[in-house]
Amino acid sequence: MTNIVWQNLTLSRLPVYRWRAGSYLWQAVAFVSQWRDGSWLLTYGGEAIAIALMSLVLLLGPFVSTAMIGVLLLAIGAYWALITLADSGKGYGVTPIHYLVLLYWAIAATATAFSPVKQAALSGMIILTLYLFLFLLSARMLRSPRARNWTIAIFLLVALLVSAYGIRQEIYGVEQLATWNDPNSILADDTRVYSYLGNPNLLAGYLLSAIALSGSALFVWQRWLPKALAATMVLCNLACLYYTDSRGGWLAALALLLAFGGLLYYWWRDRLPSFWRKWLLPLVLGAFALFLMGAIAAVEPLRLRVMSIFAGREDSSNNFRINVWDAVFRMIGDRPILGIGPGHDAFNAIYPLYMQTGYPALSAYSIYLEHIVEMGFLGFGAFMWLIVVSLNQGVSALQGLQRQNNLQGFWLIGAIAATAGLLAHGVVDTVWYRPQINCLWWLMLGIIASFYSPKATGSQSFEE
Repeated sequence: MTNIVWQNLTLSRLPVYRWRAGSYLWQAVAFVSQWRDGSWLLTYGGEAIAIALMSLVLLLGPFVSTAMIGVLLLAIGAYWALITLADSGKGYGVTPIHYLVLLYWAIAATATAFSPVKQAALSGMIILTLYLFLFLLSARMLRSPRARNWTIAIFLLVALLVSAYGIRQEIYGVEQLATWNDPNSILADDTRVYSYLGNPNLLAGYLLSAIALSGSALFVWQRWLPKALAATMVLCNLACLYYTDSRGGWLAALALLLAFGGLLYYWWRDRLPSFWRKWLLPLVLGAFALFLMGAIAAVEPLRLRVMSIFAGREDSSNNFRINVWDAVFRMIGDRPILGIGPGHDAFNAIYPLYMQTGYPALSAYSIYLEHIVEMGFLGFGAFMWLIVVSLNQGVSALQGLQRQNNLQGFWLIGAIAATAGLLAHGVVDTVWYRPQINCLWWLMLGIIASFYSPKATGSQSFEE
């Protein structure tokens, strides 16, 4: 009984591919697929175009304006619409995750309609829709291992450049663009790197996906030179994350590494001798805990930074967040069902009515509180449901890949671990809403969705 409830909750039993047989919409646009059959560009170059569009977002994301990223996402949306209308029935790519994304989008649209600041909320709704285009295209096109490998490799190379520049800032010093450290702390003059992203917390959030996927590359890339490159990426990304001095980023990296290690153990568990099957995980976790405690005890800047997490209002950053959260709770109390509408502009229009003097804020400093503020508890529920369905689908797909010993499964491990890291970081920060990270969030969900294999067709895979 419990298993059936869980399967229904995670949409595991949903026949997502049967809708087309009786869909009037599908029949109305099916003629476009005939045009695709005669299109040389879509037949032979469709995958390359998709890789190019997604890669442009990843290549330019850390370096260009938000407006430029928006234009690229609009192009991705147009291309996704074109290839979807022209689909010839070779695997439409709808998954349970798509249904939850649709529900999430619909609640955001409803929150926009009932927003007290409709114009501002409409701007946020448009931005959310642009992000979803990246999910839709990646979930569809990254079913191809070639497209997946190329897209991830391009992102990792860009992330290596970003992290290398951040390490250079630590070595040679860099101007601090804001008061990122508690001015009363011993670390008040400590350098926090931000690379090309302009903010250390934003850089930390960006590096989480790079850490997870470069760790996956160690297993997917087979020759020694690529493996050495992947190892370099892991070390550079971790070092740069440390130099950000982002406490939220550090906690997120811990969640990421625990998820990554747990999934690796799951991948190899059945091949281990009985002793290691029982004791490997406790031994590794114990050694990791001892390493962390030793590092905290031996490295004073790390110790001071970690202890500030528990300083409460005595730390200026903690105190600022607590005061913002007090105002956010009052905002939620006034509009708990559908919130104020999605987006940065809607928050900026409403928050000044509730804020304490001297504590202006651009967000709720927590993606979970931000969801409740913007889309109410209905939107928050849809978001949490989306996470549950996505992680369940990812783990289910990993089971099949593990049985086949398919190395592409390590990309799935990396995407799930990155998702765990981003969710952990989002507890105390909202850099998740910045385009450089939000694009990566939807790309990670797209990678997870790209591995979907409907149970109705047995072990069929969409890896073309």
